[in-house]
Amino acid sequence: MSIGASAATDKPITSATMQADHVRFMFDYDEWATRRLFAVMDALDPDVWSRTNVVDERGLGGILVHQLGAQMRWRHRLGRFEGDVPRPERDPLPTPVELLRRFEAEWSAYSDWETAWTDEMMDFPVNGVPIWQWLVHVVNHGTQHRSEAAALLTAEGSSPGDLDFGEYAEERAAAR
Repeated sequence: MSIGASAATDKPITSATMQADHVRFMFDYDEWATRRLFAVMDALDPDVWSRTNVVDERGLGGILVHQLGAQMRWRHRLGRFEGDVPRPERDPLPTPVELLRRFEAEWSAYSDWETAWTDEMMDFPVNGVPIWQWLVHVVNHGTQHRSEAAALLTAEGSSPGDLDFGEYAEERAAAR
């Protein structure tokens, strides 16, 4: 049977889970792809960075600040961390260099949290949904906003190149 085809005899998948290492791999991809955006911003016109109302109410800078904010909030919620829920979207727009520093701090925070992840933890329900599915959502949400940002960068002549998960996986495999 080919992929995507179905037959009446196929049994539906009733349960599935991801191992913690698989989720970590997805977060490594998320960082790799986001860094590719920042790598092409050196010559970016500051007006392009700070525009608003380009994609919905956001522009390039706002899109990436929102991506970071969502990652921060999900780590805060899923990790059950105390304190105020992060809302960087409410702060003045940082420069690309400053925003990259904030992403790096968040990637470090995720890396620290990831050391506690176990395969058993991936099945832990949050609002009835296994935590691994929420974590995949975080990466997928980042993919949405990276694609918006990549389109804006490309329109300005600064394409970040391919951001595909497969591209990352092949690069990692070749590095082994």
